[in-house]
Amino acid sequence: QPAMTAPAMAAKLANTKDDAAIEGFVDEVAHLIRSQTAGIVGNLLVVAPLVLLLQGAAWLALGKPLIGEHSAHHVLETLTLLGPTAWYAAFTGVLLFVSSLIAGWVENWFVLHKLDSAMRWNPHIRAWLGVARAARWATWWRANISGLAANVSLGLMLGLVPVIAGFMALPLDVRHVTLSTGQLMAALGTLGPGALHDPVFWWCAAALPVTGLLNVGVSFGLALLVALRSRSVRVKDRARLRAAIWRRVRRQPLSFLLPPRSAS
Repeated sequence: QPAMTAPAMAAKLANTKDDAAIEGFVDEVAHLIRSQTAGIVGNLLVVAPLVLLLQGAAWLALGKPLIGEHSAHHVLETLTLLGPTAWYAAFTGVLLFVSSLIAGWVENWFVLHKLDSAMRWNPHIRAWLGVARAARWATWWRANISGLAANVSLGLMLGLVPVIAGFMALPLDVRHVTLSTGQLMAALGTLGPGALHDPVFWWCAAALPVTGLLNVGVSFGLALLVALRSRSVRVKDRARLRAAIWRRVRRQPLSFLLPPRSAS
């Protein structure tokens, strides 16, 4: 989804002089923020109970949790809102944006070289998979190449960037809201219900919405800058766009979280 944010906004910036076009752009911004928020909430609704379930299964099958107490306490020490979590979450937003650039580049490369057509008509692939399955295979790759590139590149960056930064003594780490939620639930599964009485746990829980907001906000803001530059939007028109967005925030703040009611 992040890979499509900048193109979706750029498509609405063809005409920034018309008031109706400005409102259409604001509608698109609201749609994108709402859909990304829904995606995050959906992730958390699955990740939190799933990790607790896995921890419970480990207790029953192995007699011990998947992570030890030392690791659980380390999670609480690192995810707390009182630490550098906000800075790391903003940096993770940059990585999310970079992954969207990689996804866009890979999709453009895929389309430019007509790889879906090559998969569909390659005689070896057709002989191996059959004509119908080769066509479905080509269509699947054309529809999913962007998402695969985004997820693979993001996974690599989330895993490698902290290690490389630590090697170079840079104050950088990652805080992804879905991963942080899974880590916090894993710590809870190890420490047990008693952790709910520890204020440190609740400081970590309070950090989750901040992490999600910065993950989405930073990546979305960078995507917006790319969209504006791609359309060469003038400074005067950028001011009109900002004013229109803030006007929508003041008048209809829930439109960025809840879908609009149908006209009927």
